[in-house]
Amino acid sequence: MRIEKITERKKRFLDLLLLADEQEDMLDRYLERGEMFALFDPDLKSLCVLTDEGGGVCELKNLATYVEYQGQGYATRLLEHVFRHCQGKYSSMLVGTGENPRTLAFYER
Repeated sequence: MRIEKITERKKRFLDLLLLADEQEDMLDRYLERGEMFALFDPDLKSLCVLTDEGGGVCELKNLATYVEYQGQGYATRLLEHVFRHCQGKYSSMLVGTGENPRTLAFYER
């Protein structure tokens, strides 16, 4: 398993990004300014996009795992990496999520 920071051609991951944010025009608002991290095991399993909102605050804009790999810990490992990356750089992280009980339980954990 490896995690990479993606800095170029972020839209090549559009199929996975759209799992978490179903409107491409919404993705366009933050994708290029955000930091993207992708988890591979050995191929792509999960990714996320983090934006700097200023004042020591970042926002997790997108977190997605291919459906067939959900529930196997990939998003958790990716978030652990992102938390380490953010340590000392941000004082808080915003996370917007829907009302899906499964999704809420994941973020609460």
